[in-house]
Amino acid sequence: MSETARQGAARAGGLGDEVEGYLLWQATIAVAQERAQAFVEPMEWLTTSQRADVEQRYVADSLHHARGDLERIAARCRSLRGEYERRYRELRLRCVGWAVAVSTCLASVAAALSLIR
Repeated sequence: MSETARQGAARAGGLGDEVEGYLLWQATIAVAQERAQAFVEPMEWLTTSQRADVEQRYVADSLHHARGDLERIAARCRSLRGEYERRYRELRLRCVGWAVAVSTCLASVAAALSLIR
């Protein structure tokens, strides 16, 4: 894959992530609004403006907590990615080391056998 194609794929992947994040956030807002409406529904004594104020505060509080949750999840994902990349590098180095060692041993055995004949 050419460098230009790789950069285009990275941009497209980033755009896909942004769209996915946007849609996730819009769904979170919709759920918060539904829960706020369900919360104030039994409060029949509230006036229309009080009901709207309580709903607005409920949604704001829900979104504040949701944002914190998402930030913690994103931080954990970044942490795990770094850890997995580090482990993969170590495993790859170990595998290459073993492959070189085995190849060297096989080459030594082949050289020794060719001297014996």
